[in-house]
Amino acid sequence: MKKFIPVNHPLLGELERKYLLECFDSGWITSEGPFIKRFEDAFSLRMDRAYGIAVANGTAALEIAVAALGLGPGDEVIMPTFTIISCPLAVVRAGATPVLVDSDITNWNMDISQIENRITSRTRAIMVVHIYGLSVDMQAIISLAKKYNLYVIEDAAEMHGQTFNGQPCGSFGHISTFSFYINKHLTTGEGGMIVVNDADLAERCRSFRNLCFSPGRRFVHEELGWNYRMTSMQAAIGLAQLERLDDFISRKRLMGARYNELLDDIPGLILPPKSSEQSESIYWVFGLMLEDNLPFDASVVMHHLEELGVGTRPFFWPIHEQPVFLKRGFFKNKKFPIAEKLSRRGFYLPSGLGLTNEQQDSVAKLMRKVMNQLVNSQKKPKL
Repeated sequence: MKKFIPVNHPLLGELERKYLLECFDSGWITSEGPFIKRFEDAFSLRMDRAYGIAVANGTAALEIAVAALGLGPGDEVIMPTFTIISCPLAVVRAGATPVLVDSDITNWNMDISQIENRITSRTRAIMVVHIYGLSVDMQAIISLAKKYNLYVIEDAAEMHGQTFNGQPCGSFGHISTFSFYINKHLTTGEGGMIVVNDADLAERCRSFRNLCFSPGRRFVHEELGWNYRMTSMQAAIGLAQLERLDDFISRKRLMGARYNELLDDIPGLILPPKSSEQSESIYWVFGLMLEDNLPFDASVVMHHLEELGVGTRPFFWPIHEQPVFLKRGFFKNKKFPIAEKLSRRGFYLPSGLGLTNEQQDSVAKLMRKVMNQLVNSQKKPKL
């Protein structure tokens, strides 16, 4: 039996081992260790920001970001419906209201042309989410934010090392967030980062990260925060990964080019967008779409690949169709056709940094086999 090819496998090496053992030997394995500041400083410098605040995960980063900006009941935050639930979760838990826009089929990011019509007197922020490989048009976002005096929360969880017009993704928002989950270009296993330029905002984020302990009277609390700290062991791994980030980006782009070549002529498949005017895809994942004329959806293809030993993942399910929000009265009768198409006809193949050329070849061969079988079965005349 062939070995299963997982959807993601990280790339860890001797540098990660070295820093992790250095952390272990120092005894500073909690959130107070020196690797935290080293990682925060190095990461914020790479992202062209003044301050970095390491946190437990990307969701924690978003929750802190919303709280640090003071968003709450009566406030509206515009965001894409095609994103992970962490984005609206942070807004809803703060008591604010997410307002959704559809996707742009050319790059799978939020459709910026829809944003201005969603702005009301209650709008306080735009939450930008860079999706899968290409950046959102941040020049257009910043222009809208300045015009209507709005905050920009930039979720760059999937964009480590990506740029927009040569400037790092994560450097544009009033507050920007990252995830270091195991499937990201840069991983700490779990973990996240907030980056900002404003000193007061950075201090608020640090306070929310650490239960809002008061500087003068530690166990007296003026606000409710979270225990969302990162450990020094995670930061040690993250620092090593950061030093290898350029190599990881190059590797991902080579993997993307290889998949594009191997899958180019398979019937029924739409390959991911390779580039925009402002950036070349970073291929966080290698996503595929099924053509509209096929009478089956992504789940059918994924099922067949799973049986052949290939791991896959579906695309995000739209926020406006999430049962947890519908039960709370959000997004009643809302329709966003592009996001709905992406969620039903999109999926991604094994894309982790540890994927080998041989594994890619095998995935492509099995992908071709599955699609040929499914497409040809639709052409057989019914008796």
